[in-house]
Amino acid sequence: MPRNWRHHIVICMRLWSAALVLVLTGCGGDQHDTAAARIALGQALFHDMRLSADGKTSCASCHRAELAYTDGAAVSTGTGGQHGTRNAPSLLDSRFMTHFFWDGRAATLEEAVLQPLTNPREMGLADRQAVLAHLARDPRYASLLHAAAGEDDGDIQVVAAALATYIRALPAPPTRYETYRTTHGARASLSEDEREGLALFSGKAGCVDCHRLDGTPATTSDQRFHHAGIGFNQVAGNVAALLDVLERQKREGRSLGDSILSDVRVAELGRFAVTRAPQDLGAFRTPSLRTVADTAPYMHDGSIADLPAAVEHEVYYRNLARNRPISLTAEEKHKLVLFLQALSSTGAAPR
Repeated sequence: MPRNWRHHIVICMRLWSAALVLVLTGCGGDQHDTAAARIALGQALFHDMRLSADGKTSCASCHRAELAYTDGAAVSTGTGGQHGTRNAPSLLDSRFMTHFFWDGRAATLEEAVLQPLTNPREMGLADRQAVLAHLARDPRYASLLHAAAGEDDGDIQVVAAALATYIRALPAPPTRYETYRTTHGARASLSEDEREGLALFSGKAGCVDCHRLDGTPATTSDQRFHHAGIGFNQVAGNVAALLDVLERQKREGRSLGDSILSDVRVAELGRFAVTRAPQDLGAFRTPSLRTVADTAPYMHDGSIADLPAAVEHEVYYRNLARNRPISLTAEEKHKLVLFLQALSSTGAAPR
């Protein structure tokens, strides 16, 4: 995406945030007032670097608007320059998700937004009380908290609700594919090569098995957990030992998220670290493909640099998983990449 277009997105996001609060406030009624207040509070919290141990890290550090709310790094860097083990997922379409984080360890967005605040590898505050203490010291938060929660403004769940409301309301930019769908296949929305890429995505390549295109808007995820053949060499033969590590760290009072972001071997357990179900070993949540061209690198560990490499890997691994070949030519793979780019771009179809 061109640099000036990314700058345009940031400006639009800021204008949207201000406009949405004004619109909701003007609608009248307690429900709209509360939603507007939560969004205003959530936006302030999302960008506040003081809600971190080093005073230099905020939610927006790893979820940048101009990168579709990712950070462009293989794995994210948290407070004090500490590297984690996971690639920052986009926050767009969060309102459609049924599980959060790559391993689904949070069942709700309200639960998910609180975890980074106290994870030593992310924002690193000592505990949730430290979050409330910071807010209590800042007079600018007093009116925001009161508007969002009234007399309950000292409850950490107010913080969770505000951040979750703000994130759910983030505008997912329309794509040329969505224009193509809503205009009943208007040819100008997608180029011929992109339409052929869509046909491959929906048919021969089998991408829709996990990245569904139904629904309005198309969330491009089945909200399930799958094996992608990434990083499993860290786990093979070590599962029992890694479970012992998890149990020991749990007894020490460390959260599951802390264990996952601190040890790449634990991280590669995937969904299994949450459920302990054998079928979940090395399985990770299917990500949305909205704005996928702007969210490189790819996979849960950021180990795949670009879209052509991601397509190459998926075709190869699906051959193994299906135990029958998916034979795509180089030209067909290129057309798949072109279609994936159309899930990001709102500009005119290339000619």
